[in-house]
Amino acid sequence: MERLSPLDAMFLNQDAPTEPRQIASLAILEPDEHALDYDRLIQVISERLDIVPRYRQVPRRVPGGLSTPVWVDDETFDISLHVRRSALPKPGSLHALHELVGRLIARRIDLDRPLWELYLIEGLENGAVALLFKAHQALVDGSETIDLAQVLLEETAYERDIPHDDWVPRPEPRGLGLVTATLDRNFRQPREALRITEHQVGRILRRLPVIGGSSPATRGVLSTELSRHRRFASLAADLDDFRKVRDEHGGTVNDVILAAIAGGIRGWMLTRAEQVTAKTSFRAMVPMSVVSDDGLPTSLGSKVRGHLLSLPVGESNPVVRLHQVSYALKDHRETGSAVAANKLADLPGFATSTFHAVGARVADAETGRGHQIVITNVPGPKDPVYMAGEPVAEVYPCIPLSGNRAVSIGVTSYRGRVFFGLVADRDAVPDADVLAQCIEEALAELVETVATRRTRAPRGRQRPGKS
Repeated sequence: MERLSPLDAMFLNQDAPTEPRQIASLAILEPDEHALDYDRLIQVISERLDIVPRYRQVPRRVPGGLSTPVWVDDETFDISLHVRRSALPKPGSLHALHELVGRLIARRIDLDRPLWELYLIEGLENGAVALLFKAHQALVDGSETIDLAQVLLEETAYERDIPHDDWVPRPEPRGLGLVTATLDRNFRQPREALRITEHQVGRILRRLPVIGGSSPATRGVLSTELSRHRRFASLAADLDDFRKVRDEHGGTVNDVILAAIAGGIRGWMLTRAEQVTAKTSFRAMVPMSVVSDDGLPTSLGSKVRGHLLSLPVGESNPVVRLHQVSYALKDHRETGSAVAANKLADLPGFATSTFHAVGARVADAETGRGHQIVITNVPGPKDPVYMAGEPVAEVYPCIPLSGNRAVSIGVTSYRGRVFFGLVADRDAVPDADVLAQCIEEALAELVETVATRRTRAPRGRQRPGKS
């Protein structure tokens, strides 16, 4: 009988209609005359759930609050309640897909069932289908449990023979038996019990009224009182464009991505007639992967740290904006603990989705640092991955909103392209698609500086290359 960690319990307790605590990924498969159908999808998932037992378990509260909730087998587990079908109205446009994804990521997961869902979305243009993976933040920690997309997306189109046993749920402990088992574990593991007690006390203190009243939530273009509804927008660009800018101006591909986002927010604010001055900036929480002290990569969930970055939205010059981002992240690169992008991209399977989930957890765990936007960027595989033999064409992360943050952005590179997934509060940011377009234009502006500088370079002088 495993307990939820205090952090997992926090995510479970904070789940609310305006803040569904779930991470999602949208994968679009390449069009095929033998498109993945619902029955085949059910079969594939059923064969792989043995790999991740937690996807058949539910959290149960312990009477008297003697512990955080515990994971127990769902005796009434029904996979059809978790794997669902949706279809777009003809002609299956990108706008219609965005609208559907926005509605689905706003819908809360049923906390009385295993904490995940998967939607097969049919009717896309050219006969393509999409998959929307959803998992609660209390479920995916990158250590005990990885994201479902990592389990299902494979490096080969050939079907693997996966050993499968008929699953029989273990009886759920109830009442006195659950209390007795909890007290016994508290006695045998007093340090764990102390951490849980501290967590429970913290919950109570957070619920007490603050003397003198609480200050109102910060308001601004990226801050709002969250509604129950979401918008989703996406953007795809060539990875080579980011590399060209990096090779010309220095820094990393990640720096270029963040500079493009800063420029995109600037352009988007100007379209809304928002005030932008030279000092305008926003605090972004950018989770970073690190390695262990011996220089070796650790488990996916154990070494991700939050890095607070000031996005220079007020800077009008795109190259200066990039240099400001590069300088701000210089310390992280020089610590020697930063993980190279190619090492993350070469991890087996599709670990990208799990890293996004862990990054979102870290960002929410550090919400006290006052960041206004969460940006996760995870390099993905260079070669195609497959779902039931069908190649994946595009992958977009969907990072949850929490606190009073109105926008989150997830970025994944895959097969030579970079995919941005934007999640926004539907009421506060009705123009999320405009923000995506402005990020695209900010990237184009950076690429244009490369072409301009090379055109102006003196003849006969060769610019130094960079590997």
